[in-house]
Amino acid sequence: MARIVVVGAGVGGLATAARLAATGHEVTVFEQAGTVGGKLGRYVHDTPAGAFHFDTGPSLLTLPEVFHDLFEATGAKLDEYLDLTPLDPIVRHVFPGDGPALDSCADPAEFAGRVGAAFGDRAAADWQRLWRRAARVWGASQRDILRRPIDSPLDLAALAWRLGDLAAIAPGRTLRGLGRRHLADPRLRMLLDRYATYTGADPRRAPAALVAVPYAELAFGGWYLRGGLGTLADALLTRCLDLGVVVQTGTAVTRIDAAGGRVHGVRLAGVAAPVPADVVVANVDALTLYRDLLPSPRRLAGLTDRSLAGFVLLLGVAGESGLAHHNVFFPRDYDAEFDAVFGHPGRGVRARPASDPTVFVTVADDPAVRPAGHEAWFVLVNAPRHGTATGAVDWRRPGLADAYADRVLDVLAERGVDVRDRLVFREVRTPADLDAATGAPGGAIYGTAGGLLRPANRGPAAGLWLVGGSAHPGGGLPMVTLSAQIVADAIGPDWG
Repeated sequence: MARIVVVGAGVGGLATAARLAATGHEVTVFEQAGTVGGKLGRYVHDTPAGAFHFDTGPSLLTLPEVFHDLFEATGAKLDEYLDLTPLDPIVRHVFPGDGPALDSCADPAEFAGRVGAAFGDRAAADWQRLWRRAARVWGASQRDILRRPIDSPLDLAALAWRLGDLAAIAPGRTLRGLGRRHLADPRLRMLLDRYATYTGADPRRAPAALVAVPYAELAFGGWYLRGGLGTLADALLTRCLDLGVVVQTGTAVTRIDAAGGRVHGVRLAGVAAPVPADVVVANVDALTLYRDLLPSPRRLAGLTDRSLAGFVLLLGVAGESGLAHHNVFFPRDYDAEFDAVFGHPGRGVRARPASDPTVFVTVADDPAVRPAGHEAWFVLVNAPRHGTATGAVDWRRPGLADAYADRVLDVLAERGVDVRDRLVFREVRTPADLDAATGAPGGAIYGTAGGLLRPANRGPAAGLWLVGGSAHPGGGLPMVTLSAQIVADAIGPDWG
């Protein structure tokens, strides 16, 4: 049995803690915030009409088998804790112009039929061809990457890739390039581009292998948790406590002790004595880890390409809109949005809020999250991270957040969804707010911008491990949960 400290009670930290406690380790979790969940945040706004509940982070659960595996590994059943509801449509895509919307679903044949009905037989055939390629990429990814540690480019190169898998993954090709090669309809290209943002990346630079992301969503389905996705954090906390994990919120870790190349414990804010540990699992952004907790300048060099962030509106809306659970309203010029969000630091072109952004609207049809006769809207647009560098925006600048909130509502109205005269309230969350609430530097949602290589799960000191969205295998609830499995399996029941 080892003494294990987990730094951070996000989904990755809690999932790792539960797995390790189930194998007999003594586990303590320290979380700087007052609640658990990390980016899986929640917010409640009370009004005379009743309470509005919001998920302020992820709004969609995919790859449910990953979560079934997690709960079974800790001696429980997922269905005992969470009420999973399949979504159809998973996402409603609304494109510029007067053409039809496209509803995605988890039945590949049905979705191809919907593509054909909306955009024609050629578009459906193109999509099915891309789908076959995506299936090969997904198969190779889950077999060789998603459930095993990848510590360096050499690890990827050493994998026994099958020639057909390599051809499908197309090393060196971008997701945008893949779409141009396979999809003639510009709306389908736009749909494919959107999945690069799932990893915080620009599709013009993101690897073609990210075609596995839409495959995972559309092959295995998208799910909602009754009561909101924040209930996942509650369930993980309950599992941890039942397994004897000690969870201390409101407790910030300021340093990891690792003299002599091995971890010895952590230092807590306001506490003189160190907390001893044989193993430390860091569920913090890799940039925070190597900049603040265990300063490692050499490792910081690879963490400068930060992911995009998000600008959020939380809206209480009177009446019913008729929207799907998830809705995406695309702009006329997607490239202009990416130019704005990422800027061109090498050319001195600053990032800025996009004037005509893609707008994501989540409206849960769940009486538990809104008063009768009302809707709770979570509105998200891609945004530059917070900061003063060329590739960032100072979201604390007076008046900027409110002015941009007005602009986002105007954009929705221009696209046929005008709720400005039905608002019970609106609240704004900027990348600066996410930074302050979760410790995500600059409010970058996924740490480094998406790619096949993320910071390794194995840290530079013996006994140090990384989990969470900034580490391998990447961001998003299932990937974070898989990172916990990788780390727990590597530590094993007999560490030390």
